[in-house]
Amino acid sequence: MKPVELTDTNFTSEISEGLTLVDFWAPWCGPCRIIAPVIEELAGQYEGRVKVGKVNVDDNPQTSGQFRVMSIPTMILFKDGQPVEGMVGAQPKRAFESLLDKHLQPAVTN
Repeated sequence: MKPVELTDTNFTSEISEGLTLVDFWAPWCGPCRIIAPVIEELAGQYEGRVKVGKVNVDDNPQTSGQFRVMSIPTMILFKDGQPVEGMVGAQPKRAFESLLDKHLQPAVTN
């Protein structure tokens, strides 16, 4: 399962429902290339539960500007179109898993 290619044109419609992990990246970014295989693994591992997408910041300045992406790679987790949490920089796979798993847990009510 490959991550969905997100653009200024399709971004809003693609992230509008459920959980979507978005990787803001660029082809010239070394750390982005390092974590690319991890992002692909997550897309397969969480298929059916979390959509995984990638935004090339060079090609889609409107979307990266809207979410004030200053450093790449930046990962932002969206729930029903709204940003809920983000991470900046190359992280180990388990950091992404714990982020996703936390938001997949049903809300605990007292």
